[in-house]
Amino acid sequence: MAKNTQPVAKRCKALNISPAAMGYAKKTTNRNPKGQMRRKQSEYATQMNEKQKVKFVYGILERQFRGYYEKALKNPGQTGENLLILIERRLDNVVYRMGFCSTRRDARQAVNHGHFTVNGRPVNIPSYLVKPGDVVAVKEASRNTTKFKNVKEEGAFAASPRWIETDVANLSARITDMPAREDIDLPIEEHLIVELYSK
Repeated sequence: MAKNTQPVAKRCKALNISPAAMGYAKKTTNRNPKGQMRRKQSEYATQMNEKQKVKFVYGILERQFRGYYEKALKNPGQTGENLLILIERRLDNVVYRMGFCSTRRDARQAVNHGHFTVNGRPVNIPSYLVKPGDVVAVKEASRNTTKFKNVKEEGAFAASPRWIETDVANLSARITDMPAREDIDLPIEEHLIVELYSK
């Protein structure tokens, strides 16, 4: 399985996003602090930067990202918003949003290792799309691991968004609604991604 192994702090600096958006509160880099950068980017570079930003934050590679775009294009409404909402519904992102993992990379690994169930059935596919009414929970056999014991005792890493109702005591969460654009707090101009793919 392909995965993104780029250094987080270095890539965040290149894409001009805060490492906090990735769940890394203390990461920083001093490499090339006053690097030579072009003051003005071309239109294409600006559009590409927005796409790379979303791909990096959510840990998605190009082929899968293109697939999300094609699906968003077919759905009613604004394509850019549809795209972000689709990606936000990924199981690895939902686990991160529940606050049970400190970063999306950590959440992706936890899902891959089979620590979570959806509606009582084990799911180990990070790209699985949740829907309203779904219940995501830590698998019974995984609840005694140090990782999830700490979550239960110390609380979630972060507060859940309004469309996820988290029950830390039972290490589970219910998806109460579809995420909306205002629930996605990343500095993304999604219309630039649509413009890029529309060419």
